[in-house]
Amino acid sequence: MTIRDFEIDKDIRRASTLPARVYSDPEYFEAQKDRVFARSWQYVGDAAAVKAPGRVAPLTLLEGCLSEPLVITSDDEGTVRCLSNVCTHRGSIIVEGEGHARNLRCRYHGRRFNLDGKFVSMPEFDTTVGFPSEKDDLPQLPLERFGPLLFSGLAPEMPFGDWIGPVRERVEFMPIDQFARDLATTQDYLISANWALYCDNYLEEFHIPYVHAGLAEKLDYSGYRTERFRWGNLQLGIAKAGEPAFELPKSHPNANDRVGAFYFWLFPNIMFNFYPWGLSLNVVAPLSVGRTKVSFLSYVWNPGLRESGVGAGLHRVEMEDEEVVESVQRGVRSRLYDRGRYSERREVGTHHFHELLADFMRRPVGNNGASRLTPRE
Repeated sequence: MTIRDFEIDKDIRRASTLPARVYSDPEYFEAQKDRVFARSWQYVGDAAAVKAPGRVAPLTLLEGCLSEPLVITSDDEGTVRCLSNVCTHRGSIIVEGEGHARNLRCRYHGRRFNLDGKFVSMPEFDTTVGFPSEKDDLPQLPLERFGPLLFSGLAPEMPFGDWIGPVRERVEFMPIDQFARDLATTQDYLISANWALYCDNYLEEFHIPYVHAGLAEKLDYSGYRTERFRWGNLQLGIAKAGEPAFELPKSHPNANDRVGAFYFWLFPNIMFNFYPWGLSLNVVAPLSVGRTKVSFLSYVWNPGLRESGVGAGLHRVEMEDEEVVESVQRGVRSRLYDRGRYSERREVGTHHFHELLADFMRRPVGNNGASRLTPRE
């Protein structure tokens, strides 16, 4: 692997796409764990699951990729935190299941922590010199909230406000805090393809009339367009006449458009798909170099619009995407294919993703890996 593999010309008219081996070489996948995913914001849960004081909810951050054991806690004052779920004594997992607790106790040797991660006690350590110290507290990760969604990360490279800002600004007319999780329509999909290839497909407009015939009947393809911002981009799904569209405030930047969907992608692997009925949050989780889990998490605002417009039939759209992405995954393994070119009109989002991925892959990682990274100011 060489850094030159990740050079993407900033001029989309001159640029070539990522080399095919980026999608199939395990060496690249291993490098992306620390260089990309450890440095990014990731979805870690539903705020409603930890709103009660004393609530604890363990999770594994990007299992199969980072596989980092974490726990979300809510203390007696209702302050919610994201902590390491690994005991600072011998590395045992502390919280094994969701529930309520007054403190955290490691079942291996009895070490206790407060719900803010601070060390409380440890049996038979009375003669240990320099004990306890800050190193005996559980490491605390940054934790941020957007509506009902919680986000954290090992060492995010960008401030959360900069990352989520363009989403928040464009959909502030919606009561995001009132969106309710719909477990009945929340679903995981396992795909035999590289995570980046799935993002490539999501981010380009080109395939819509060829792959999604049903969706193309509801969208005005001539008006469909992509807007870039620092850490992501937005695809504006313009609805055809007669199809449901947002009732946007007059002050909204898209007030003159019949927007049927706001498709946001935030680097590296999070998609916010806003429809008149609510939000479909897509989390693209790498499992291996050629295996990906995509979670569709539904948060409903107006259930009466659920089965109409471009936000209906999402399962069918996903099946169509999976079929073509898995086909491309087989193709990029070819010895006769290396790199392609971009459409200046229809692949703005994919080009932007490749630029960001190239930038993160070039950034140095410390000798001790991502766990020793510090967030950028």
